[in-house]
Amino acid sequence: MASRRAVISAFQAASRRPICSPVSSIASSVRELHAPAGSNKIVGVFYKANEYASLNPNFLGCVENALGIREWLESNGHQYIVTDDKEGPDCELEKHIPDAHVLISTPFHPAYVTAERIKKAKNLKLLLTAGIGSDHIDLNAAAAAGVTVAEVTGSNVVSVAEDELMRILILMRNFVPGYKQIVEGDWKVAAISYRSYDLEGKTIGTIGAGRIGKELLKRLKPFNCKLLYHDRLSIGPELEKETGATLETNLEEMLPKCDVVVINMPLSDKTKGMFNNEKISKMKKGVLIVNNARGAIMDAQAVADASASGHIGGYSGDVWFPQPAPKDHPWRSMPNHAMTPHISGTTIDAQIRYAAGTKDMLDRYFKGEDFPSQNYIVKEGKLASQYL
Repeated sequence: MASRRAVISAFQAASRRPICSPVSSIASSVRELHAPAGSNKIVGVFYKANEYASLNPNFLGCVENALGIREWLESNGHQYIVTDDKEGPDCELEKHIPDAHVLISTPFHPAYVTAERIKKAKNLKLLLTAGIGSDHIDLNAAAAAGVTVAEVTGSNVVSVAEDELMRILILMRNFVPGYKQIVEGDWKVAAISYRSYDLEGKTIGTIGAGRIGKELLKRLKPFNCKLLYHDRLSIGPELEKETGATLETNLEEMLPKCDVVVINMPLSDKTKGMFNNEKISKMKKGVLIVNNARGAIMDAQAVADASASGHIGGYSGDVWFPQPAPKDHPWRSMPNHAMTPHISGTTIDAQIRYAAGTKDMLDRYFKGEDFPSQNYIVKEGKLASQYL
């Protein structure tokens, strides 16, 4: 019981922390992105695959296979430490922070790189995200300390967009209760069909129309839906014509129009907890929500309460806060959900792409070369625009 209370307490404390600390709290001094001569210490934090690690030679994103770069790094004289142990003062990650030059993590098993950890990491020059989404890092603290942050932009865009489409259909067709019936030996057609609908003719709105949002709109086009999107930038007349999507500049006006709302925005201080009781109340009663962006964009309890009341007709996604999710997280037990662990962007195809992208950036780092410009999240003390 004491350990359970500790988990809940840590979860509540974490949910109150800002994504980014104020820049003024840490003295700014850019650390040049050049690998020190000789051996570099690279630390990787990934999920552990255990018995599944050997079942697929391309299963690269786990501790055991370590992005497939161990032999390359060590043959070039570098030290490569890999772990899944990332929480608490005595964890394995904490032991290696002070003298690490590079820290690699993924959104699927994120190493939460706080201002305190950055302050301890005197040698740290580069924080790499193997995947997309670097909100597990205190970006302002990294910027103020002059640490470069980069990710493998585009590596799992298709993977996540396909997963979002799947989740829309799973919710629309009330699939999960039907699956559970078969597993449990039951057969009650009416219990499923009374709230199962066609996707055709429904209004789907994506909040955020960046790379993933655009790919989702393309994939929804054949279903003959009414497509809306809210973003600070237009997707352009050509893609609007191709998809039939309409820009909604006012989010408050878009929300009540949507049968399905898809969250496709990055997590920042501005978007953290954005979907609270007030925002959810503006949505259509029975709305379906898909969120593969970040769990902390939602007020977790507000989502659970609205699901219990029926205002949210179904909620699906693979993102939680924190990750891994506590066993008593309210989304685990709320009705009409189709939640999974954070899996959408870590398909085998995505792992091959983000492993290759990580190796490419490490190679450029050792050679003193710039990364592809779209990969930078923090460069020379400045944050990418999506996190401002």
